[in-house]
Amino acid sequence: MKNTVVVGAQFGDEGKAKITDLLAQEADFITRFQGGSNAGHTVVVNGKKYAFHLVPSGILYENKTCMIGAGCVIKPDDLKNEIENIILQGVSREHFETCLKISPLAHITMKYHTDIDGYSENNLKENKIGTTKKGIGPTYTDKYNRCGIRVEDLFNKEILSKKLDVILPKKNRELEFVYNLKPYSKEEILLECDEYRKILAPYVDFNWENNLLDNLKNKTILFEGAQGVMLDIDYGTYPYVTSSSPTAGGACVGASMGAKAVERAIGVFKAYMTRVGEGAFITELTDLEGEKLRSIGGEFGVTTGRPRRCGWFDTISAKYAVLVGGLTEIALTKLDVLDSFDEIKLAVAYKNKKTGEIIKYYPTNVYTHQDYEPVYEVHKGWMKDITKCKTYDELPENAKLYLKRLEEILGIKITIISVGPDREQTIFL
Repeated sequence: MKNTVVVGAQFGDEGKAKITDLLAQEADFITRFQGGSNAGHTVVVNGKKYAFHLVPSGILYENKTCMIGAGCVIKPDDLKNEIENIILQGVSREHFETCLKISPLAHITMKYHTDIDGYSENNLKENKIGTTKKGIGPTYTDKYNRCGIRVEDLFNKEILSKKLDVILPKKNRELEFVYNLKPYSKEEILLECDEYRKILAPYVDFNWENNLLDNLKNKTILFEGAQGVMLDIDYGTYPYVTSSSPTAGGACVGASMGAKAVERAIGVFKAYMTRVGEGAFITELTDLEGEKLRSIGGEFGVTTGRPRRCGWFDTISAKYAVLVGGLTEIALTKLDVLDSFDEIKLAVAYKNKKTGEIIKYYPTNVYTHQDYEPVYEVHKGWMKDITKCKTYDELPENAKLYLKRLEEILGIKITIISVGPDREQTIFL
């Protein structure tokens, strides 16, 4: 297998974890390169569900190195709970301590970050972003404002103390006078950091440079992203986006490797579209068809439990995602969810509701999206259970026509098709 990036190509929740889990079988080194515990991924193995948020999905395999990269932000309490839950499902603690590595350059989500995130989201009212309130955005804000706490800081009390003498007065003024929230004493933060150090100590890889160089030599690397291209901080539906770059380009930075390390970029698309939280969604269905997609697809957020907004596949935003996401091929998930639809729609253009103008490009200013409605191409459904199909040839003819049309429009090949949640319910082309 070539060194491969797996990225979401829509609004996240496309089923990346299953694809990553499958590809991890052939990889030596799996690295998560951005995001935090705001992400939610589900892997199903032999009918058993595993919920992932920050731990790379490849942790379910033996003899793999799984890295939480420098581009990630870590809320240690959440990471501890995630690890403990996976251990309860049968993965040993020793396995975690052997296989899971954390970059000392990753940033720490502090309690004041979650305080600010919760306050900000609650007070935006109708302008809310739809965040998970886990402090991810404020952590990245402090990272780029050069006043963040990194994992390595937790292991040098002298340096940590000096950093807090600079950071904390400014942060407390922000908490009190901007957000009307309780400030923190230095002693409280030091105690918090001490607890975080104990949680992360078994996993931090201070020799990460040599280990990365080793893994670049004659070994296979799998880069795992969170969220999706349409939530990218630069290219997504700004401001209703995440605070990092879940693209193939973002993988190189977040995983501490250059562009030469990436040979293949798989964009994971659902056979339809979903979105959690606020923001533009031109093909959203608010009728019975949308509810049917949600019900059959089990479309509820892994992290928050919120119902996902559902709609038909949007080829306009998909072509845009192929371009800015750097995608070379497609993994299409949840094709089986469409089994009972007698008609399946593809958005192939947008129509301006005011002027009647038809466009086939993606308008990046999302405040104009309210002016557009989708122009659909209607395909006949296959009205047949495909969950037991093992090969492409076994798929119904109408399913093949749907897949061929997607390839034709997007300009890249579909190489993986998921026809159910389990590992075995996958067709490789």
